[in-house]
Amino acid sequence: MKPHKLRRIICWLLRRLTVTGFKGVENIPLTGGLLIATNHISRMDIPVLFLTPNRPDMTALVTTKYLKYPLIRWFIITAQGIWLDRETADFGAFRQAVEALNKGKAVGIAPEGTRSENAQLREGKPGTVLLALRAGVPILPVALTGTEESFRKILRFQKPHITAEFGTLIPAPKLDRNNREGQLQLLTDEIMCQIAVMLPEKYHGFYANHPRLKELLAESRSQNTTVSPL
Repeated sequence: MKPHKLRRIICWLLRRLTVTGFKGVENIPLTGGLLIATNHISRMDIPVLFLTPNRPDMTALVTTKYLKYPLIRWFIITAQGIWLDRETADFGAFRQAVEALNKGKAVGIAPEGTRSENAQLREGKPGTVLLALRAGVPILPVALTGTEESFRKILRFQKPHITAEFGTLIPAPKLDRNNREGQLQLLTDEIMCQIAVMLPEKYHGFYANHPRLKELLAESRSQNTTVSPL
């Protein structure tokens, strides 16, 4: 099966089983290599991210632990996802992601490195910045809400309300040799706080009292975004 056919099937299923909407669609570049950084709170995140509007070339880095789930494995392979072994320094996955970005694809990544068990943000890791730096591509933060309860609600014949909100595009990072580690940390915090500002307070987790998040919250109070239904 081709990825575009899988995309239509997933869209059909989500329309019937969920109420899914997208905010900030206008922030999504229509072409060019793009790293989409998302919070990770459910296995439902993967199909929702796969439906990113205006980017039919969407793929993602997905942990190899999902290889043991036949349906998820089939989905990731069909979607041309990139398997990432989080237990090692997976340079092969890194190279594949760089190649995909250099070809102009959109690649999803979870900066936290793993799924949050309580839907609250975990501390971000520098891999997202390093990948964007190597490929020379911008980073688009996206905040997912509602997916953490999705499977439970579907099994109860309820429609979960899911939202994917796309934030402000972060330009391709450039680091100098002075205080490289400090710059990596600063940019990682920026990505995570940009995600956090689009989330309800209960999701803020590790970044709840971060000074940068407080700045972004103050800036966002005067802004409104429109939800585009699936």
